[in-house]
Amino acid sequence: MPDDEPPAQVTVIESGNGPYGQIVAAGHHLQGADEPEKFGGRDTGLSPFEYVMAGLGACTSMTLRMYAERHQYPLERVSVQLSHKRVATSDGRSVRDHFQRIITLSGGLSHEQRVRLLEIAERCPVSQTLRQGSTIESLLG
Repeated sequence: MPDDEPPAQVTVIESGNGPYGQIVAAGHHLQGADEPEKFGGRDTGLSPFEYVMAGLGACTSMTLRMYAERHQYPLERVSVQLSHKRVATSDGRSVRDHFQRIITLSGGLSHEQRVRLLEIAERCPVSQTLRQGSTIESLLG
C-alpha cells in the first residue's frame, strides 16, 4: 500500500444478538461475527478465526489471479480451502497456529505453471503478515 493512501478501516460493534454477536463494517459492507454455539455464541456469523482464514484465502486467490493474468497463464478458476488448528511446538511448552491451505487450480496449466503458482501463493500479503507477526497497538477511544 502506498504511503499516501489512508489505511483500511474496519469497525466492529456488539450487535446485541447473544453474548458474542458482532456487526463488522468495512466501507459499505456489513457482516456478522459470532462464536459457535459450542463456545456460548449463537453462530450468527463467521468466527474470528474464520475471518482470518477468509482473508488468507481471498488474498491467495487474488494474488494467483493477478499473477496468472500478468503472465498470460490459462488459469480458469482458483479455489482455496482452509483450516486452522492450534498445535504444540516441538518443545511442548507452547502452541502455534497452523493454517492449512489447499489450492485447486483449474485450466490448461502446465506442471511448471502449477508449481510456480504454488510458489506465488506463499507471497500473498496476508500469508507474509501471518508468518512474520504484527504489531498491535490498542488505544482507548
